[in-house]
Amino acid sequence: MEKKFKVVSLFSGCGGLDLGMVGGFDFLGRKFSRNPFEIVFANDIHEPACDTYDHNLNHTIVREDIVNILNKKLNSIPDCDIVIGGFPCQDFSLSGKHKLFKTKRGRLYQQMIRIIDVKNPLAFIAENVYGLVQLGALERIKNEFSQAGGGYIVTPCIVSALDYGVPQTRKRIFFVGIRKNLNTTFIPPSYTHSEMPTKRTKKWLTSKQVLADLLGKENRIPNHNQFSRAQFYEKRWQGTTYLKPDLPSPTIRAHHHGNIQFHYEGHRRLTVRECARIQTFPDNFIFTSNTSQNYISVGNAVPPILAWHFARALSKALKRLNYEEKPKLDFEDYVQYSFKKYEARVAISN
Repeated sequence: MEKKFKVVSLFSGCGGLDLGMVGGFDFLGRKFSRNPFEIVFANDIHEPACDTYDHNLNHTIVREDIVNILNKKLNSIPDCDIVIGGFPCQDFSLSGKHKLFKTKRGRLYQQMIRIIDVKNPLAFIAENVYGLVQLGALERIKNEFSQAGGGYIVTPCIVSALDYGVPQTRKRIFFVGIRKNLNTTFIPPSYTHSEMPTKRTKKWLTSKQVLADLLGKENRIPNHNQFSRAQFYEKRWQGTTYLKPDLPSPTIRAHHHGNIQFHYEGHRRLTVRECARIQTFPDNFIFTSNTSQNYISVGNAVPPILAWHFARALSKALKRLNYEEKPKLDFEDYVQYSFKKYEARVAISN
């Protein structure tokens, strides 16, 4: 039986990254096979997203502030081989206020680092918006992750979701870290799609290719009767656009107050299910809240197919493992070590 690597998931949201890590789902007739990962701990504080997570994934999510857990309940987080998380992006988004590291939220990635300090996993995956690169935050975050635990070789991967079979212009960065004492290298996943198809790639998927079969099925497919009834605004606000059937969708965003694009046929804004299709969630993945909260959950998620490709690439790297495990510190020593490093980072941030 293939070894299952134990995964701790932070900022899990509704579970897009986790679903991609585990695999074993279908999307538009294509099967995405299981990966050698199992989720042993997941955490988030957005209740509607947590409800959706619990409904769809085989692991109950912990609904509590990660800072409180790390400060008071660190023992509740099990040992693991991998740490993953899409840490909050608002302070790194170009459409936000560019507060970067000035806010508690902008420094939440450091809570991932605290867990890496203590658990010393084989590897980690951290995901965020491309604005982080454009605003000059990449090197600092990469350096902090590289110094976690006993040290990690960190590969920043700037990707367009289009290149991996996700039908939207979603640009993101993944920080993938491999522990330094491992004799293996992470190689980013190869493109599966491109603007001009080649022998190795298919053409980018378009909006019509992933949405056309949903027309007229509003009451027959889960979440397909949920959509914003906000009017069309003449000003060019974000979301006040129509999809083009022969092109990929713009990025699906985590808002709904007039910010969800109109269907290419123009009769209404996109339904929650159509947004989920564009994000590559399978149709049997049910969003359990109201329209507004479901839009937020979908838009905040990592597209499962994009996550799946990074999970496959990481599993290939881990199959090449050849290392001797370094002796671990006593648990309490690790806790004190973690707190000291965290306090030093906070002092620098302030």
